[in-house]
Amino acid sequence: MTISRRQFVSGVAGAGIATMASPNLAFAQNSGPIRVGLLAAKTGPLASGGIDMELALTMFLKERDYTLAGRKIDLIVADTAGVPATARTKAQELVEKNNVHCIIGPLAAFEALAIIDYLTEKQVPTLGVSAAEDMTQRHPSPWYVRLTSTSAQCAYPLADYSIKELKYKKIVTIADDFAYGHEMCAGFQRAFEDGGGKIIQKIFTPLATPDYGSYVAQVKTDADAIFLGTAGSNGFRFLRQFIEYGLKDKIAVIGGMTALDESVLRNMGDEALGIITTSWYSAELDNPLNKAFAPSFRKQFKYDPGYYAGSTYVSGEVLEGALKIVKANVEDKKTFMAAIRGNQFDTVRGVVKFDEFGNVVGNVYIRKVTRTDGRLVNSVIKDYPDVSQFWTYNKTEFLKNPVYSRDYPPAKNLEL
Repeated sequence: MTISRRQFVSGVAGAGIATMASPNLAFAQNSGPIRVGLLAAKTGPLASGGIDMELALTMFLKERDYTLAGRKIDLIVADTAGVPATARTKAQELVEKNNVHCIIGPLAAFEALAIIDYLTEKQVPTLGVSAAEDMTQRHPSPWYVRLTSTSAQCAYPLADYSIKELKYKKIVTIADDFAYGHEMCAGFQRAFEDGGGKIIQKIFTPLATPDYGSYVAQVKTDADAIFLGTAGSNGFRFLRQFIEYGLKDKIAVIGGMTALDESVLRNMGDEALGIITTSWYSAELDNPLNKAFAPSFRKQFKYDPGYYAGSTYVSGEVLEGALKIVKANVEDKKTFMAAIRGNQFDTVRGVVKFDEFGNVVGNVYIRKVTRTDGRLVNSVIKDYPDVSQFWTYNKTEFLKNPVYSRDYPPAKNLEL
């Protein structure tokens, strides 16, 4: 029987709040391993992110000798190739062939949207990385939590920062032409316009764009800045042509969560210096867990962890914390999900907790590309604490509106 979304929310509300710090837990004496499935795009245009997801989760488990809360862990990795149909096929294989107890991933919004109904029907606890907004808004799943952010969640603080501290008045947005890019730009636009700014142009490019020249040529040069809402290596490739056209000296560049991810910065030079981006994570975060994780990742793989690596490492931390709470009894799926949703966890990104829809509430960081020890890094210059997916908006009113898209909300000041 499938538990309805509202029944689940009601059940969790009555489950109470526990802490993950309880010592000396008597773990369940289960003989079999916990089977964890990872859906990651290891080939295709999102491959750099998917590979980092696997590297970080494997690193997390190796550090714990593939044992969490007293039980061994079997990790089964499936390559989605960044294709929705493939993601669904791989999810079905993990559930029906490998009998996984939970799934981490997938990466892309369109992948997650293709599998969420199936995972909900099968009651598979899922620790999500994808930013697809409506999965934790109008259509939440009782078996899904997001540990990163919605597409727009980190864009709101950057819009606020752009208005109040950078004093920008006119911005052009450019993003990949799929749900993640649409939603991120829409959220940035909404907060920027509500703060008194103007979005004068919106440009969307195919996810696998071979040449950005024609799009760069369209950019209106009377803007104060261009907001870059790209994923994978697209930010690096767009910026390279943006500079070739001589625009970086005329228009400032700011970016979303993955535009200048650490995995992208390793391929860049001085052209990236000074660019401001927003994210829920930076390898430069000054907390004890991250000060152990980031240098260790860098030592092993010769570059800093970013959004993608951080997402699965945080997933591992939350998984471990929840398993400790339920004494490793992952077979009791409802109690396991309640343990995730009803608690807060200390992670490399900071303390995270979840709202009633299963979306993370946590810090968002404004970052600036600087050079440290000869490498480019995203230095944290401002911290917005406990950012909700609804930002400062009234939740009830927010949910009455359509999900963010290419055309919603309509821009108020587009220059034709």
